[in-house]
Amino acid sequence: MTDSKRRRGLVAVSALVGGVLLLSACSGDDGDKKDSGGGESQSQVDEAAAKKTSAAKIAIAPKNGSDNASINKDAKVTVSEGTLTNVVMKAEGGAAVAGEISADKKTWKPSAQLERATTYKITATAADSDGRKAHENSSFTTVSKANSFIGSFTPEDGSTVGVGMPVSINFDKPITNRKAVQSGVKVTSTSGQEIVGHWFGNQRLDFRPQDYWKGNSTVTLKLALDGVQGADGVYGVQQKTVQFKIGRNQVSVVDAKTKQMKIMRDGKVVKTIPISAGSPDNKTYNGKMVISEKFKETRMNGATVGFTDSDGKGEYDIKDVPHAMRLSSSGTFIHGNYWGSKSIFGNVNTSHGCIGLEDAKGAGDKSTPGSWFFENTITGDVVDVRNTGDKTIAPDNGLNGWNMSWAQWKAGSAL
Repeated sequence: MTDSKRRRGLVAVSALVGGVLLLSACSGDDGDKKDSGGGESQSQVDEAAAKKTSAAKIAIAPKNGSDNASINKDAKVTVSEGTLTNVVMKAEGGAAVAGEISADKKTWKPSAQLERATTYKITATAADSDGRKAHENSSFTTVSKANSFIGSFTPEDGSTVGVGMPVSINFDKPITNRKAVQSGVKVTSTSGQEIVGHWFGNQRLDFRPQDYWKGNSTVTLKLALDGVQGADGVYGVQQKTVQFKIGRNQVSVVDAKTKQMKIMRDGKVVKTIPISAGSPDNKTYNGKMVISEKFKETRMNGATVGFTDSDGKGEYDIKDVPHAMRLSSSGTFIHGNYWGSKSIFGNVNTSHGCIGLEDAKGAGDKSTPGSWFFENTITGDVVDVRNTGDKTIAPDNGLNGWNMSWAQWKAGSAL
């Protein structure tokens, strides 16, 4: 074979081989439908899988991985193009959080307030109209205690109190943005009285009308503080409504000079009780004082309020003071006295600053003046103390803002 013929033969072979290779590379008409083993192709598998996927779309709030979430209103599960079939929310390492799926099965919310500084995980399942299920998981962390504030308030929801009881809120952190916080607190009364807030320092906000509350009215406190910035980097978390009732109008007037107390209801004297107020060396404060607590029996130790002897021990330590009712934060009470002679009541002021009433040891004798007053008094009643020779009690020493004029009171509002 000549060289030229040999070269043409090699070209022919190359073309044939090339044709085989080309045919192998382009023989995909059947390859899209079946693999080399005769099964479905990947595109068919993907198409079939897509047809089996639920059309339901689940959304969970807050966003997965978020922190500083609200403990009241952020947590929520919703679904479109389907209905929720199951939602489980758990605190990390804790029990499931109670919650409810709405009647139309489109939303779920927790039914209780969440805890601060807690990580929660939500697992949700939904189904579309063909019954195909969809699943979604999320995790978030609620606002930390360091970045949030709460207000402890008095009186309690559902309680009945006297006409002098203010709404008093004590915040657990200093508030620098008083206007924003006070704007998030609303106090109203069925009496129609104007009610104004007053700041005592940066952690206490009280509300009262110009005059005592109208008897038998209902007062509503609404806290809308969730998300309200109280200070730099510190936000409120409370969203709450509280209602309490005002009872009958009872104001008791103590005259330290005559040593008598007149109990008045709706301005009429219903009883007069002899008393013993603070001695000349330990005078009782003057002023309008609101009863904030009641104890059938309690311990009173002079050392806790600065009355100590040369050894540093309390000048008195009585473990079973009967029928004690608090008038101030600093330790002023009106209470029963069984250790003093009966002759002192109505005649001599002998106490360390409290107002004493004749009583019996054990608080079991209902015939005593101390027992009568205790049984006929509720928290929020006013004890108006006069003629003691001492200064007027500070308005923030207890719940005693009634010792400010209305102009002074309104001047302490941030609004």
